[in-house]
Amino acid sequence: MKWWTYQAERFPLLAHGPLIAAFSACAVSYTALLPNQANPTWTAYTVAFIVCLIFFLQLRIADEFKDFEEDSRYRPYRPVPRGLVKLSELRIIFIIGTIIQAALALALTPSLLWVLLIGWAYLALMSVEFFCRYWLKKRPIMYLFTHMGIMPLVDLFATACLWAPQHQGMPNGLTWFLAASFCNGLVIELGRKLRQPKDEEQGVETYSFLWGKNRAAFAWLTCIIVTLLCAIQAATPIGFATPIVITLSILLLIAIFAATRYTRGEMKGSHLEKLAAIWTLVLYLMLGIIPLCIKSL
Repeated sequence: MKWWTYQAERFPLLAHGPLIAAFSACAVSYTALLPNQANPTWTAYTVAFIVCLIFFLQLRIADEFKDFEEDSRYRPYRPVPRGLVKLSELRIIFIIGTIIQAALALALTPSLLWVLLIGWAYLALMSVEFFCRYWLKKRPIMYLFTHMGIMPLVDLFATACLWAPQHQGMPNGLTWFLAASFCNGLVIELGRKLRQPKDEEQGVETYSFLWGKNRAAFAWLTCIIVTLLCAIQAATPIGFATPIVITLSILLLIAIFAATRYTRGEMKGSHLEKLAAIWTLVLYLMLGIIPLCIKSL
């Protein structure tokens, strides 16, 4: 089935699903740990997961549209350029996803639609490269930061699945959590675009190609450190800072070791991408899911 092949190549559910589940569940759980918040419900978890999953699928579909010319020229093996699926078909999937998101948000509470609209608006701007595609392309850091701005907005929706039905505004304490989400998005994005020189592809602007692998690895480690600092600040109000420090510091040391091996040419960049995924999974488990489970005992 062509759609199974497409997801396997461009949006592998077995890889993305657990991370998105941890991402959305952490947002709901963390919010529940803040003062004056209700206990989380399975409805909140379910809506947050499905809407977030669709958001990330929509991001992939948006990339298919805006990168079509480059993919056709440099990466004809990808599903759309080689004719496995059509852009018109992906447009239909995108629209169906939007309808599902709206229906779920409306079913939980109508006020969620406003939060959803914010995410949609930013996604729309990303799809047209903020009307300055060539300007951003020449400035990789600005490109990276503007495109990662979607991460805290998606996370904001997931948190709203708990606080919006209470007819309250966004609770105090979410700022550092959303900052950690943004910085972790940088960790993921940088981690998936680090390669050894022999593995670089023509026309693929990885950060190791743009900055050199040493600088790119340093930037990746810097983002991990900043994410850790934001996570500590976010964990303080819920009384879980010490476990966060211990657990993520161990992973940071592993990341430093791996990045060193990568810069020496002893490790492929794909290993850093996998490590970024592990870091992400542990971060979201420790920042919301595990402390809520402990509190519930």
